[in-house]
This record gives sequence, C-alpha cells and structure tokens, in this order.
Amino acid sequence: MRKVFRSLLIASLLTVPTIRAEILELPAGDPAATLDVPSRGMSQAAVARRYGEPLRRHAPVGGGSPQQPPITRWDYDGWSVFYENNTVVDVVVKDAPAPVHNVDALRAAP
Repeated sequence: MRKVFRSLLIASLLTVPTIRAEILELPAGDPAATLDVPSRGMSQAAVARRYGEPLRRHAPVGGGSPQQPPITRWDYDGWSVFYENNTVVDVVVKDAPAPVHNVDALRAAP
C-alpha cells in the first residue's frame, strides 16, 4: 500500500500543469476623452459655469491634514467630478471601464 501511495504521489508531482490563457479585449480609448467633461485642474466655479449645476453635490470627505485634503464629488447625468479642495482631480464616467494604462507593455498572444 505504501508503494502505491508513493507511486501516485510521484506521478502527481511529475505531471505538467495545464496552462491557460485568455484574450484581453481593451476598450477603445478613454470614455472621458470622447465626452465633453471637465479636465483636470479646472476650478469648481469654472465647472459650474460650463456645465451648470450638478444633480447632486456631496459634502467634502477628509481634510483633517495637508496630507489628506478634502475631497468633494459633484454628480452630473452620466458622470461625476471629484475635487481636491477646489480643483478637479478626476472625472468618472458611469458604467465605463477604468482606463488601461501602459497598453504598450501588453503583448499579443502567440
């Protein structure tokens, strides 16, 4: 019995694991680049002038120290703007995948 167990153990260790790969389909560009949305660095006043009043203004979060400035979010129809203090730091388009960075580093499957 011991020999059978040892043989099965050795056989299982010597088998080659199956390698599997999938094709990754990348979205065509940044969705925020195709929409007219605020750009990084705009002020809250400039955003309000250009895009009007948001559907909802969220209260600032954080701001307890210079390393953690207050972050504010304004929601528009289909996208949200995030501010650090009074400056746009990001725009998030709803139901859109996050942009993929370093696409040039990806290689096609052989």
